Amino acid sequence: MPATAPEADFLVIGAGVAGLRAAIELAPAGRVLVLVKREVADSSTQLAQGGIAAALSDEDEISLHLQDTLNAGDGLCNPEAARVLVEDAPERIEELIAWGTQFDREGTKLTFGREGAHSRNRILHAHGDSTGREIQRALYAKAKRLPEISIREFEFSTDLVSEDGRVGGVRVIDEHGKENTIHASAVLLATGGMGQLYLNTTNPSVATGDGVAMAYRAGAEVTDLEFIQFHPTALYLKKAPRFLLSEALRGEGAYLRNMEMLRFMAKYHPMAELAPRDVVARAIMHELERSRAKDPVVYLDLTHLDETHVQHRFPRIYKTCMQYNVDITAELIPIRPAAHYAMGGVRTDLDGRTSLRGLYAAGEAAGTGVHGANRLASNSLLEGLVFGARAGKKMRDELKTVAGKISRLLPAAYSNGPVRVPLEASISELQTLMWTQVGIVRTGIGLKQSVGRLQELAPQMARPQSRREFEARNLQIVGSLVARSALAREESRGAHYRTDFPDHNDVKFGKHSIVAGEKIRFQ
Repeated sequence: MPATAPEADFLVIGAGVAGLRAAIELAPAGRVLVLVKREVADSSTQLAQGGIAAALSDEDEISLHLQDTLNAGDGLCNPEAARVLVEDAPERIEELIAWGTQFDREGTKLTFGREGAHSRNRILHAHGDSTGREIQRALYAKAKRLPEISIREFEFSTDLVSEDGRVGGVRVIDEHGKENTIHASAVLLATGGMGQLYLNTTNPSVATGDGVAMAYRAGAEVTDLEFIQFHPTALYLKKAPRFLLSEALRGEGAYLRNMEMLRFMAKYHPMAELAPRDVVARAIMHELERSRAKDPVVYLDLTHLDETHVQHRFPRIYKTCMQYNVDITAELIPIRPAAHYAMGGVRTDLDGRTSLRGLYAAGEAAGTGVHGANRLASNSLLEGLVFGARAGKKMRDELKTVAGKISRLLPAAYSNGPVRVPLEASISELQTLMWTQVGIVRTGIGLKQSVGRLQELAPQMARPQSRREFEARNLQIVGSLVARSALAREESRGAHYRTDFPDHNDVKFGKHSIVAGEKIRFQ
């Protein structure tokens, strides 16, 4: 039996925008321990360039932000979750400013940009294209000033500790491979996304679906996992990472061109380059497929925009592309879509409560239904703030109802024994399979094949001992959940597109998918 670490009142797993905001909310109620898989700087929040949406400008209204969110969600948004998101947004932004977040301004006034599927300019940015980094900096600084909050890096949470449907802690492995069990009155999963399921992704290497996998193994319901958003524009160079090229570039007037140098988006959607992300991603894939080039790309064109403005507005993108000898002010940028965001996650209510007592989730790891079938640009950082704060408040309010019940909980047992296969080869196969069969365009045949092969991979990843082996197990579990959910949804909607079912089926599938164990239902 591993040693039991000192208990905390609250455990927060993850230190992105949702985790840090929840921790700040929890601090007045007791001891908060934030566990970080690697370093705080490794979260997806750090990479978020596009901005954060809020109806704060004189020309905007909360009702318009709500309508844009619902429209992008393609008929599947939880309207109450969407309403909470947009109504809480102004207060959360004012809070960030009070805590020192430096949003971009013209003089003393906040500046608002526009991105795909937004009807108004409502996107706040920081340092041009480093919005997530600046928000996390401010939240981290605020959290560090609160003595009730402890943050421990290189503590990889591997399994939830539960008994009789109540979660009361977590198993962890530290950077030296030592196992511990940490007990707490309540646990919040703020573990981010699962982009590492895919061969091409904008997500950091830590995004292996850990929270969803842990919750599912513990018996929690997960929802809407078939809806994976693929960002239309990621840098595509042989020796470069799939670096995100923010939607704000198109918001500033950048064009998309095919290999014939022709703009093409107008024939796919009336909003052209500013169409919803799922539409743009599929349009690009169609252009790639019709090209006769050996390794086709689509181009992002900023050459008609003012050079000085581009460098000032997008300093991080400009510098990164220059590292790979691409001057975005003078050259076309080769791009392809890449996996970017999971609309679904651990099923929660509007206060972060899951189907298991004592377990909460917020941010990308959670499935509130707020994004429906397709997330509106720049609603993700906002989601983390709004629902992180709400989850923290609910955990704080419910502390008295769970006190004194944790000491009896026992951790789940692991299967012992070595993994006997080349692990990285299996992970690479999984990522390729997900990209080709469970990606932007899907077929029933491909989904059935992927479900079968992912099941065959399970025994190879079922006995983890190292950190990487735990990640592999999580990838296999969440990959299977995504593929099974996609196979069950026999329609096309938002980011889920099937060539064998190309239309909506509102009667049968205008509902959320919910997976518990081996069963999938729609409600």
